[in-house]
Amino acid sequence: MLLIIFQILLVLTTCVFFVSKRHMSNLVLLIQLGLAGITGYWSIDVLTHGTVFERELLINFWGSPLEIKVDSLSAFFILVLNFTLLTGSIYSKGYLKPYINEKNHAEFGLHYFSLAWLHISMLLVCMLRDGLAFLVVWEMMSVFSFLLVIFESEKKETVKAGINFLLQMHIGFVFIMAGFIYAYVQTGAAFSFDGLSVYFEEHHPLPLFLLFFVGFGIKAGFIPFHTWLPHAHPAAPSHISGIMSGVIIKMGIYGILRVLTYIHTDLLIIGIFILVVSVVTGLLGVMYAIVQHDLKKLLAYSSIENIGIIGIGIGIGLIGVAKDLPILAVLGFAGGILHVLNHSLFKSLLFYSAGSVYMRTHTRHLEHLGGLIKKMPKTAFLFLLGALAICGLPPFNGFISEFLIYSGLFKGLQTPSLQTNFIILGTAIGLTLIGGLALFCFTKVFSIVFLGTPRSGAPEKAKEVDGSMILPKILAGIMIVAIGVYPVFFVKMVGNVVGLYVRDISLIMQDTSYMSKISCSSLVFILLIAILWLIRRAQQKRVHIEHGPTWGCAYSGANPAVHQYTATSFANNYSELAPPIVKTGKYFESLKEEEIFPRPRSFKTKTGDMIEENMVEKPIRKIIKWMEKAAIFQTGNLQHYIMYAFMFMGLIFWLTIFNII
Repeated sequence: MLLIIFQILLVLTTCVFFVSKRHMSNLVLLIQLGLAGITGYWSIDVLTHGTVFERELLINFWGSPLEIKVDSLSAFFILVLNFTLLTGSIYSKGYLKPYINEKNHAEFGLHYFSLAWLHISMLLVCMLRDGLAFLVVWEMMSVFSFLLVIFESEKKETVKAGINFLLQMHIGFVFIMAGFIYAYVQTGAAFSFDGLSVYFEEHHPLPLFLLFFVGFGIKAGFIPFHTWLPHAHPAAPSHISGIMSGVIIKMGIYGILRVLTYIHTDLLIIGIFILVVSVVTGLLGVMYAIVQHDLKKLLAYSSIENIGIIGIGIGIGLIGVAKDLPILAVLGFAGGILHVLNHSLFKSLLFYSAGSVYMRTHTRHLEHLGGLIKKMPKTAFLFLLGALAICGLPPFNGFISEFLIYSGLFKGLQTPSLQTNFIILGTAIGLTLIGGLALFCFTKVFSIVFLGTPRSGAPEKAKEVDGSMILPKILAGIMIVAIGVYPVFFVKMVGNVVGLYVRDISLIMQDTSYMSKISCSSLVFILLIAILWLIRRAQQKRVHIEHGPTWGCAYSGANPAVHQYTATSFANNYSELAPPIVKTGKYFESLKEEEIFPRPRSFKTKTGDMIEENMVEKPIRKIIKWMEKAAIFQTGNLQHYIMYAFMFMGLIFWLTIFNII
């Protein structure tokens, strides 16, 4: 019965086009609640009982019923994406309210139809094993994501970012398809994920794994395949940005983890490869994030950093399996997989908060914000909660997943292998640098956006957003605190997924004693904060509190940038140390000697992405120049085009005579 209802819900998505614009969000939310309820029930049953759910849909695909299969890996990702998509759908109701009069019925309907089918396609990505069916729903996921990104299609930069996203998704699709085809041709086994096991048993897995890693890595945003993220996130509506960062990029992680379930040899070299790429991704991601001035672009680079942390956990987990170090394997995989959930929570929270700021100030530029904690206290508090979590500070969820990875690294150092100890030590140093830079980054963001005085007129008339935009942030915040305060339950849930890669997962249960101590410490910390807050509140009731402008170090000049940090000055020392990895260009006109009365001037900085410039922009410029030279053959003369056809046929004729073709 649940399976039939699931398929009925797929059909009901077409009803979005037949309701008013104001009710589209409610209809889609109801459909998503149904989808989440059904698939969530299957997933919880799988994780609870350690079973595998298999059913055939009524839908025929190439003459045979389409089969869905949910194991512990699928179940975990289904629960993660259901939560994030539901919060994103709730958030969209308030965020898109100003667009109701700007967008026509078809545009609004297409957006919500795409949102519903993005949810469906992602669920099917996690449940399908047939290679061809998987490729179809993977492509559907990319197309519907593209339609959601270009919601504001009247903006040229939005369409450009959307096309860039779609092109790179298609490149990844080609690599994934090539992986399936190559395995099928080499073995003749089923064209499916399960058929990959035959190839990996008979061949060295590294070459085929690299094909899949590139394909899924583009979706995940591993460096150097990350260049679509910093453009797509700022262009998309904020609820879509939260969904993209929270779960869409995690589909790349899911693909990599799914392929790894079939690999049992060459795990050391694969683990080292993933580890190196992940450490570089984490470091460069946070380094680029620090110098950004666009709030959503900064959060996009931060997502790249967290993909690196997830990859670090997976990498050391594989090394632990290869080196027969169960504690390293279990804690590495557990930390990396749990961070998938944790990142989906705090990053969606941060993007929703950034969307609230943009909605009330109409700017994402950090230099134009400031003082919003007085205007938007709820958003400021929830953003701070997400910022503390993403920095890996207790008692929040980011600390738990990073603590598991660190625990695995430190316990793995007990091995007598010098090579393994060197790898572990280097990883620990890299992860520490990532954490320290993340703390610096979000100290900058919160202080520039919410503290101090407004740096422009944009924040002056800002006010708190509606409840429909606060509720999703509260839900994400509750989960962030719940994982931080009671991690035992969530670590055990992740343990079922780790069992796909490590035979003995009893070690993760042994470490629950540490988790219990963390729970107690977190509860004591929260209780202490609550007591101090109550004491302060009682004390303030007995005194008269005066309100005034933020203290500016005894200087209250006209320009707030003079007496408080700007986004540029906050990261200035870092920017001087970061080149050539992070190149910051400064654009201003210097004063001339004869200019007695200087005219108004502006100062701007722009940060470039070294990898994007060298691997994307330069090759594209060369291709364009080559195409401009080749355009000489496009004369517009009909006789010339007829001559080209005869020349081509003549070439084919001579090549055939000499048996070249």
